[in-house]
Amino acid sequence: MKRREFMTLLGSAGATWPMAARGQTPDRIRRIGVLSAFAEDDPEERGNIAAFRQALEKLGWTDGGNVRIDYRWGDAHAARIRVFAQELLDLKPDVFLVSTALVLQPLQQLTRDIPIIFTQIIDPVGSGFVASLAHPRRQRHRVHTC
Repeated sequence: MKRREFMTLLGSAGATWPMAARGQTPDRIRRIGVLSAFAEDDPEERGNIAAFRQALEKLGWTDGGNVRIDYRWGDAHAARIRVFAQELLDLKPDVFLVSTALVLQPLQQLTRDIPIIFTQIIDPVGSGFVASLAHPRRQRHRVHTC
């Protein structure tokens, strides 16, 4: 995914962030769990994360300020991804950002309460992750598409 496409994607994702979050007191630090199927040193994924952080900052969300971002890197190992998915869930994030079906599937199995924003899913409807692109929340899992 190209940087421009990713930033456009994140602009859409920012719109799905709970509107109540903007009305919260500054004492409340929001938490984002980022679970990547890629290695931490993957150059394209690092670029995607940098674009994600820049998009958040433009919306007024700064890591270490009013939001905490917890990252986990699966390195394409399914067992490791499942462990990290549970680890992030235990941190009780307000929202998840995930990439690829390899990460989305185990996370959906673990939670139905925390919104999941995903990227790099070629056919989310055909894969069964959402009921439709027009109404992604109608699926039994609470997932947001971008």
